[in-house]
Amino acid sequence: MAGDIISSLTNILAPHGPPVGAKLSSYSPGDFSVHFFLQLALILVACRGVGWLCRKFLAQPQVVGEMIAGVILGPSLFGLIAPGLQGAIFPKETGNLLYAGAQFGVALYMFLVGLTLRLDHFQSKVRNAAMVSGAGLLAPFLIAILITPWLVKVPGLFADGLGQGSATLFMGACIALTAFPMLARIINERGLADSPLGTLSLTAGAFDDAASWCVLAVVLALFGGGSGVAVVAIVGAFLYAAFLILFGRRLLAPLGRAVEARGEMSTTILAITLALFCLSAFVMDAIGIHGIFGGFILGVFMPRGLFVEELKKKVEPIAVVILLPMFFTYSGLNTRLDMVNSMPFLLIALGILVASILAKFGACYAAARMSGEDNRTALGIGALMNSRGLMELIIINIGIQKGIIEPALFSMLVLMAIVTTMMAGPLFEIVYGRQARAEGELGRLSTAT
Repeated sequence: MAGDIISSLTNILAPHGPPVGAKLSSYSPGDFSVHFFLQLALILVACRGVGWLCRKFLAQPQVVGEMIAGVILGPSLFGLIAPGLQGAIFPKETGNLLYAGAQFGVALYMFLVGLTLRLDHFQSKVRNAAMVSGAGLLAPFLIAILITPWLVKVPGLFADGLGQGSATLFMGACIALTAFPMLARIINERGLADSPLGTLSLTAGAFDDAASWCVLAVVLALFGGGSGVAVVAIVGAFLYAAFLILFGRRLLAPLGRAVEARGEMSTTILAITLALFCLSAFVMDAIGIHGIFGGFILGVFMPRGLFVEELKKKVEPIAVVILLPMFFTYSGLNTRLDMVNSMPFLLIALGILVASILAKFGACYAAARMSGEDNRTALGIGALMNSRGLMELIIINIGIQKGIIEPALFSMLVLMAIVTTMMAGPLFEIVYGRQARAEGELGRLSTAT
């Protein structure tokens, strides 16, 4: 009896399905649910715990702690210390389930961010946002043109047979990225959600990321995906955005009127809203951009007022506390920081980091100044736009899965993403936040847990 009990306990995380191919057993539906609940519990504890440590000792927002927690749970630390246990809790077979939850979480969060975007601020800052976004794209691609011919000659960075043109486009897209979901959370936690600076940065970041994804679609087409991949992605995104700009407000207005008439959001209106969100995310995912842009752009055209208040009250806690940490963890599970293991690779990683900061921070600062922003505001915009976060991890994961880059370059770009993201909050406070709070322009930093 005791032996049976011990055997049952030790086999909780083992696969219990029928044999598949050369494997003695496979994962049954029950195995997936067992892993999922344990994974989610560990993710929540790790993200809350590391987030608290980052807020208390590193002056970093909760979102940065969650990003680090995701990396900690992956092979870079947990898998390095206890590979057997990490592999048992996060087996590769359950990755698709975690991936779906991660994409749902980050897209839903960006839908909520779109709900709070102040179009009046955007309209007043559209010229500035266009200049910042243009500079944030042009400079990284110029840097990529300069450094990629040297990088492609280093063994172990790019895939064999990848042309210099494709490698340059990929590097440019990686450097040009702004961590759109990360930027949104930093803006919210720093009290910038309703400010012109926050709207300008978020809008420019959205343009930069959308353009970077379009460039990635071109790279995939050049690398064997076919020209149709790029055409569908770019034309499809343009047509969908144009449809919402022309008809979105009018078609979605009845949802807002229904909430206003009732004085609250009914479960039927909530279901309709979430169904529309899922369809919007599906459209952008299906055409090859990313579901988060579908969520964000739909949120921009949703009714305002009581509708937004009710929707955020019902959805935001689940999206922020449960679903979004799944996104960070899934990306962390694919990160291997131990790949940069030689002095030449460390120097290359440092060079990529410095070049990326100069290209993004420097170019966005200069563009903001030329568009008429004062020096302090321009520095704040540059600090925010330089954050890359896990959007970077998404695009480089695609790169390594498609055979465009090798693990060493993947790890260098991971390091660049982490460092630039951790820079964003403290640098913003130094160049803009502290003085703005002292003068009453901004409220106190959010300490929400």
